[in-house]
Amino acid sequence: MQMSDNKNTLFQLTLTDIEVGSLLVKVLAQHAKSGRGEPIAHDDLLTLGRNMYPKDAVFGREVPVGIGMKLAFVESFCKANGYPNLACLAVGRATMGPEWEAERKAVAAFDWTGVDAALAAYAEAARAAVPKRFKPRKERPADVAWYAYYCSHREACARVSAEDKKEIINLLMAGLDPDTALRRVLAAKAG
Repeated sequence: MQMSDNKNTLFQLTLTDIEVGSLLVKVLAQHAKSGRGEPIAHDDLLTLGRNMYPKDAVFGREVPVGIGMKLAFVESFCKANGYPNLACLAVGRATMGPEWEAERKAVAAFDWTGVDAALAAYAEAARAAVPKRFKPRKERPADVAWYAYYCSHREACARVSAEDKKEIINLLMAGLDPDTALRRVLAAKAG
């Protein structure tokens, strides 16, 4: 498997990470208010988001294995603006526990109604930082690119599940190359 020398590419936000992350800020803020800071599992968070944004095709394609970078955007936005960390509400099923109790209470007590302007400005700055080499693709060319990569790297792709493939296609649509997309998904599964 050909590995990119730039490991930072794995952790570079894509336009999709920013767009979905921006929506997750709103979804998590709504959940914080209505759920009084209760944790929410990744798959439940995505379901809640799909219910809030049923016509958003990009959000509709999201899968739990890919939520990490979107939550990294949420956490970074909150930190940059001095807000409580909304991302602390989103947890994997295996990690749902009493950790971060004080942080969750701070998130629940915070008035999230005035963050839209700050979110828009932060997302715009984040979009400007996305490398120009991340050229978005349509779904069909992304699927073809993944299939070609898969055929020539079967051993490296042996641990890829159907859900992983969905996220890899999402990442290819966001402009990542197949090697980086695979490494990002495998890193998300490992961490």
